[in-house]
Amino acid sequence: MIKAAEAMVKCLENEGVKVVFGYPGAAICPFYDELTHSDIHHVLVRREDNAGHAASGYARISGKPAVCIATSGPGATNLLTAIATAYADSIPIVCITGQVSTDQIGCDVFQEVDITGAAEPFVKYSYLIKDAAQLPRIFKEAFYLAGSGRKGPVLIDVPVDIQQTMIDFDYPESVELRTYKPTVKGNTMQIKKVCEALKAAERPLICAGGGVIAADACRELRDFAEKTRIPVVSTMMGLGIFPTEHPLYMGMLGMHGVRTANEAVSKCDTMLLIGARVGDRAVCSPKFLAETTKIIHIDVDPAEIGKNIHVDIPLVGDCKNILGELSAHIDNAERKDWLEELSRVKNTVPHEDETQGYVNPKMFIRKLSAKLPENTVCVADVGQNQIWTCNNFNFKGGRFLTSGGMGTMGYSIPAAIGAKMASLESEVVAVCGDGSFQMQMMELATIVQEKLPVKIILMRNNRLGMVRELQTNQYGDNQTAVHIADGNPDFVALAKSYGINAERVCTMAEAEAAIEHLCESAEPYLLECNVWRNESTL
Repeated sequence: MIKAAEAMVKCLENEGVKVVFGYPGAAICPFYDELTHSDIHHVLVRREDNAGHAASGYARISGKPAVCIATSGPGATNLLTAIATAYADSIPIVCITGQVSTDQIGCDVFQEVDITGAAEPFVKYSYLIKDAAQLPRIFKEAFYLAGSGRKGPVLIDVPVDIQQTMIDFDYPESVELRTYKPTVKGNTMQIKKVCEALKAAERPLICAGGGVIAADACRELRDFAEKTRIPVVSTMMGLGIFPTEHPLYMGMLGMHGVRTANEAVSKCDTMLLIGARVGDRAVCSPKFLAETTKIIHIDVDPAEIGKNIHVDIPLVGDCKNILGELSAHIDNAERKDWLEELSRVKNTVPHEDETQGYVNPKMFIRKLSAKLPENTVCVADVGQNQIWTCNNFNFKGGRFLTSGGMGTMGYSIPAAIGAKMASLESEVVAVCGDGSFQMQMMELATIVQEKLPVKIILMRNNRLGMVRELQTNQYGDNQTAVHIADGNPDFVALAKSYGINAERVCTMAEAEAAIEHLCESAEPYLLECNVWRNESTL
């Protein structure tokens, strides 16, 4: 017989968990007490939502469900944004929250909140544990649900008295859920239809989304595209699947995408959507496609197929399995005319003059990525900095992380912490604006405490830049509630107060020298770039 709190730790150990991210409180203290007797490393963040974002970064790099922890009440509700962010981008995290004692649930006692009810719209599943004996089964199911099918967050809410109950511990070896049977192998007849449609197409196009990365199918997609000579565009979540300079890669499509990618979409006669949700910003309106375009949609989640766009050939299954099947059943091809047509509008790097006293952010991102190693993990925040990074970073084999579906500001630094913990040998760079930085700057303390050499690029334009641009373009330049200069701190001094090396640059010449300093540093580094207040995203 052992305490349920100890059993919780043993469940994590049985799942191979090495690192967890969290913030303690009274209702989760029994678990924390037992965690001290384990080899599992606990990373203390400075806000609970950042525990969720850090777990997201860890999960995306490790490919396995990651764990975040919070106490009851405000600790749990602070996690909600991170849970919703993970849900929108199909990131596998297991969220453990403390809860008030079972005999007090429903009495509105101190720090009580119905977190399972609050999180219901954006979790794959949630558990409120009322029987301590069921705890091993529930943990096994939670990790299975989070990491299989369409991945996503699972919540386990554990009352404090349940944590202190004595139970027999026996961890299940397998999971059998009668109502949960994700399809991973594609239907043979549908695979045949896909092959026939692509063979008949004159101007086929592959649109790859984050599902390809989630399925660890990047190599399979590249092999398939190279065999069939089909050009590729990606959604924001699909960035990094193809090297930026690969001859078949046409760039990111969508509202903030590049010209080549969007022209390819408008001109293709057959589009193979794979691992993409067809979100409004990622793929633009379905009207952007020609009425005659044949749509093939491959996704592990049948609910996404046909939800936002008419589909001619649906195919449910795991991207990795299906791409292997497609490659085995399709012949090599040459599409010289189609590729030459696209090459005539292939993206070129525009000439960009430097505004006096400012850093050109697009030019800066290109120069930064040229100096970083191939295995770099680049984490972009949300706002103009995100779009500058998406369209100018040269992906050469590393990874790109961002909040695509939810667009959560304050994601980049905690996610970079998680990514670095998952891959200590990789260079990890977070890019953010001065607005988003102030939503997460408390995590500088976590970087220092964990001795993580995370590099931070801070684009300072003294504005909430994306909203300012929207107000300029659509509201007669009536700029309201976007000016943040008067309250901005001295970011360099702030970083140095944590013991982090930092510098500020105001010209491209200064920026190039600073990039060298950043790349050479084996310690955390913050580089503040002074950007013109009216700089546009594109």
